[in-house]
Amino acid sequence: MSSKSEELALKIKTLPSKPGVYQYFDVSGTIIYVGKAKNLKNRVSSYFNKNLENGKTIMLVKRIVDIQYIVVDTEYDALLLENNLIKKYQPKYNIQLKDDKTYPWICIKKEPFPRVFSTRRLVKDGSRYFGPYPNVKVLNTLLILLKELFPIRNCNLDLSAAKIAQKKYKVCLEYHIGNCKGPCEAKETAEEYDVYISQIENIVKGNLSAVTNILKGIMHEHAEKHRFEQAQEIKEKIETIERYKARSTVVSPTIHQVDVLTLLEDEKSFFVNYLVINNGAIIHGYTTEIKKKLDETAEDVIGFVLPEFRERFSSESKEVILAEPISLKIEGIDFFVPQRGDKKQLVDLSTRNATFFRLEKLKQEKLVNPERHTDRILEQLKKDFRLKDLPVHMECFDNSNIQGTNPVSACVVFKNAKPSKNDYRHFNVKTVVGPDDFATMEEVVYRRYKRLLDEKQSLPQLIIIDGGKGQLSSALKALEKLDLRGKVAIVGIAKRLEEIFFPGDSLPIYLDKRTESLKVIQHMRNEAHRFGITHHRDRRSKSALVSELLQIEGIGPKTQQDLMKAFKTVSKIKETELPELEKTIGKTKAKIVWRYFHG
Repeated sequence: MSSKSEELALKIKTLPSKPGVYQYFDVSGTIIYVGKAKNLKNRVSSYFNKNLENGKTIMLVKRIVDIQYIVVDTEYDALLLENNLIKKYQPKYNIQLKDDKTYPWICIKKEPFPRVFSTRRLVKDGSRYFGPYPNVKVLNTLLILLKELFPIRNCNLDLSAAKIAQKKYKVCLEYHIGNCKGPCEAKETAEEYDVYISQIENIVKGNLSAVTNILKGIMHEHAEKHRFEQAQEIKEKIETIERYKARSTVVSPTIHQVDVLTLLEDEKSFFVNYLVINNGAIIHGYTTEIKKKLDETAEDVIGFVLPEFRERFSSESKEVILAEPISLKIEGIDFFVPQRGDKKQLVDLSTRNATFFRLEKLKQEKLVNPERHTDRILEQLKKDFRLKDLPVHMECFDNSNIQGTNPVSACVVFKNAKPSKNDYRHFNVKTVVGPDDFATMEEVVYRRYKRLLDEKQSLPQLIIIDGGKGQLSSALKALEKLDLRGKVAIVGIAKRLEEIFFPGDSLPIYLDKRTESLKVIQHMRNEAHRFGITHHRDRRSKSALVSELLQIEGIGPKTQQDLMKAFKTVSKIKETELPELEKTIGKTKAKIVWRYFHG
């Protein structure tokens, strides 16, 4: 396999399992195919299946040398974005759209007594547009329902106040059959009409609960009167409306021409996503990695990549929207950080694409060079937890004490940032009476490292205590008894806010929720909790079963121990015949036990 083929195969393996649009490029860098997917990884992988039969698909796959993708929120957004990109690039292997028609919208016209109708043309005259609608059936159903629910006009008369005052118009049939309230003859005021428009706008924005509740009431009324055909028609309308998706991240008529640029940063790189929006639709999407050379800041990177991206994608936008404010000035460009609305949605979409690209790179690194991947995580842990050495060996403690019974503790061990399950240990608490979490932590930490010292085994580079300052202080007491305080790094992690406590610091620190260090620590804590709870349940179950034997009159602890040693479980004892019991505990006691279980 060539290096290019290996690179392509690696990229396919690490694609996200999210909705989106994928683009195939040939050796010249030209887009030859654009497709949408509910699951990018599954869909793209299917093209490289060896059992392809279609000749054109085989030719397409042979020409693919690179894949790029844009992650979106829903399959609906993927459909709209695919439509935009096909029209923009007209790839060789896509069905070509010979006209410039786009998906229809619902328009609330800017005029006195606004009309509500469908259109494929967006006119910048202040009218409000909602959609677009890839499914025309949904759009038509919605318009019919709006007409049935609200008495809005469907004529195209100029209903200005002056024309109405001059009595130029007369009401039509729509008024007489109750579909319109007659604003043309001043039988309805603009304020009354605007109430309907406000409700309609709510519905087409996606606030559908009101209209579906009305329809359900009508449906139940038909059903009660045995008009089942009418009830079924209403039910179908409800189902169509509930499938309706009003808002799209990738197409918005409120945004004309902007660029979007977001960055993610780690120790060695910046991951940059760039989107170009024209006439309310995404027409370019590009994500790349910028390696750090010195101590570049986010502003340095933006100043470096933005002019290049704008030239490459022929962008003439005057506005660039960002996730964070910057002080950078570029002539002819306004930088803007949105806090809400359609532009904020685009920033979030861009950030998600940068995030998925970074995860893809990390997965590729893990597959190609697992040692380098591990070293990078260990270096990050060393930095975040202020360690002298790489934390190749880490241990985490957690107590399990439910309703004060059978207190146990768990110690899980991670080596090279991965679970080392053979080294996991659990502890039955011996010296603590009652539910005392602090004393329990002190006992088990002392026992664990006393044993390691006695057996001359290696100590961890980092100890993690599941709990806050109290549990950490108790663990430190144990280390002091063993003269290990200051020789082994130790921290506590509180569950509620993921606070990290260091010895001697009254205030905790908070790691970035996305950092790999925190993910490793959370994994350790969850493993310790799982391991401890499992052992705790086993002990409680065993205690409950053993106590059943002690309830048998004439059976003492010694006999109970002999039975459990021989048969392991109470259920096994119940199934055992009398002669077998006699061999273990003698005839007299065997009869007592057998009669207890068998009457």
